[in-house]
Amino acid sequence: MRILMLGNSLIAANDLSKRLAELLDAEVVVHARGGARLAEQLNPATRMGGQTRAALDAGGWDYVVMQDMSNAAVTTPKRLIDSVVALSVLARATGATPVLLGTWAYAPWSARLGRLGFSTGKMRELMVETYREACARSGALLADAGGAFAATPDPTPLYAADGIHPSERGTELAARAIADAIRGSAQPREDSSALTRNSVAPAPARES
Repeated sequence: MRILMLGNSLIAANDLSKRLAELLDAEVVVHARGGARLAEQLNPATRMGGQTRAALDAGGWDYVVMQDMSNAAVTTPKRLIDSVVALSVLARATGATPVLLGTWAYAPWSARLGRLGFSTGKMRELMVETYREACARSGALLADAGGAFAATPDPTPLYAADGIHPSERGTELAARAIADAIRGSAQPREDSSALTRNSVAPAPARES
């Protein structure tokens, strides 16, 4: 199994790719830069975009995992959705299955959360809506790491000190969410309306 991961420091932290490779006995290649957006991965005029397009054109991938900016789902939802749709088309053209990594809301103590003006719960609610629509429009699998964070009774140990990046434990949880989505991709889902479903039907676009 070969997996291409596209993202930024959220997936680069704590060797998430190594953990995922061990969970799935897979080869995992990462294209990530701190602060990178999926729109950059789509732009062949950028260094990152050029590398990603070359990797996709070369083919040989089974899955392409996509992760956008930590707050993109709440600040630029339309841009995130459009990027996921476009990257999913490119991934499928090479025979790969696209996977969207649904990341977590900021921790309550995060200074950046205060600047956004949301509570952790409200941020999570908006992220759920955006990820649901992105998967509906693209048909990508959802690796709901954010849901796993939110379902943890005390998620504090899952965060790094900044309340944005994952701790070692948070990275492990994210790797398992991706592995679970990939392993379960061939399994039928009884409740197609649940956010944690692995495949969804197309739905109309939402304004950002």
